[in-house]
This record gives sequence, structure tokens and C-alpha cells, in this order.
Amino acid sequence: MSGHNRWTKIKRQKEAMGASKGKLFTKLIKEITVAARLGGGDPAGNARLRAAILAAREANMPGDNITRAVKKGTGELEGVHEEVTYEGYAPGGVAVLVECLTDNRHRTAGDVRATFSKGGGNLAAEGSVAWNFQRRGSIQLKPGPTEDRVMDAALEAGADDVVPQGTDGFEVRTDPAALHHVAGALERAGLPVGEQRWIYVPQNTVKVEGDGAKRVVKLLELLEDNDDVQNVWANADISDRDLEALGAS
Repeated sequence: MSGHNRWTKIKRQKEAMGASKGKLFTKLIKEITVAARLGGGDPAGNARLRAAILAAREANMPGDNITRAVKKGTGELEGVHEEVTYEGYAPGGVAVLVECLTDNRHRTAGDVRATFSKGGGNLAAEGSVAWNFQRRGSIQLKPGPTEDRVMDAALEAGADDVVPQGTDGFEVRTDPAALHHVAGALERAGLPVGEQRWIYVPQNTVKVEGDGAKRVVKLLELLEDNDDVQNVWANADISDRDLEALGAS
């Protein structure tokens, strides 16, 4: 969405500060644990685990935390989480996908439903909004190289798109299955590769402005604050100016 990259940047800035960093670590640990449980504890043969560990390192998570999370996933330590995705609408008809990792599905469902209600939205039936989102691979490139260099290297590596992010570098988007192949090719080309992950990109967007934008962002932030919530995706079209006006700069 217009403004989506900026909103993502704002979330990462918050996660890197104070208590928010603890929430970020909690989410990353859960992702590592589930990735190890589903695909094994060897990152070389488990692309999802490899991406989760890279994200944890980008967030400066201590190595011991990463090791414990992997062992928890492989059964060497106790603890089981399952994946569940909820769909709903924010104010103004904005479609929302909420990805969760939980050890208590009933608790999480109730919390997510209550959060939608509190934020002026509503939980929807399965399939109601998921059709509007496409799964993509996302590779963050740190600032430094020119757009032309990034574009040439990305296309050569088999990427689908390059999204400039101003002073934050670039986002390279790929087919989900090609994420790590493309990232490796970019590294070999000498580009400063950062976080690698899978994202959801909306196919159609809903423009919201002023008070409407404020209400949507408030709901998204409320959902993000839940420890069981890993990611929140929305098809809101919010301008950078409105995001700045909300004091999120």
C-alpha cells in the first residue's frame, strides 16, 4: 500500500526501542521454534528457519536465545506453538490478515476478536479477505548501492520487483520459493543483504485519509501489541503525510 513501507519502517523503529524490543524477541523466538518444529533444526535444509534466524540476528538477538528456540522446536525443550491466521476488516472496509503463533488457540481467537472490536473493526470468516493478498518473498537491501545497480543485480538473480525505500535502501521482491536463491545471488553480487522473509502484498487497496487513517493505524497497532500476533497485513492506502501527521515519524 502507499505508505505501507513507511508503516513497516515505523514498526521496526519501535521494535528496536525499549519494551518493544522484548516483544520483537518474543515474536522472533516463536517463529524460530515453529520453523524448527516443522522443518527440522538445520538451517541449511530449512529455508524458513534460515530466514527466522537471519531476522533474529538482524535484531541483535543473543545467540543463546536463538539456540534455545531451535531446541524448543526440535523437541529438546518443552513448548508447542501452532500457526493460525485470522481475517477481518478495519474501519473503512480495509482488509486485514493477522498471522499468529499460539499455544492456546481459544485464547488467541478471543483476544484477536476483542481487539478488532475495540479498534472499530470486525473479525471475518475464513477466506473473506485472504484472496486479496499474494504471498511474496522480501529481501531488504541496506543503503549504499545505486538503484540501477540494485535493479540490474535483482533482475539477473531472478527477482520480480525492486521497491526503493529512500534512505533505508531497497526491498527486493521474489517468488516465495526463490527467496533464498535470489538473496544468495545478491550477496554474491556484493550487495548489502539484510532481512529475508515472506510477506503478503495486497492486490487491491482502500484509500483512507485523516481520521479514517488514524483509526486504521490504531487498530493495526493494537493487533501488533498482542504477543501471539506475528505479523499484520492490511490493504490500506495511507499517504506518508497522513502517517507523519499521526506522529509516527
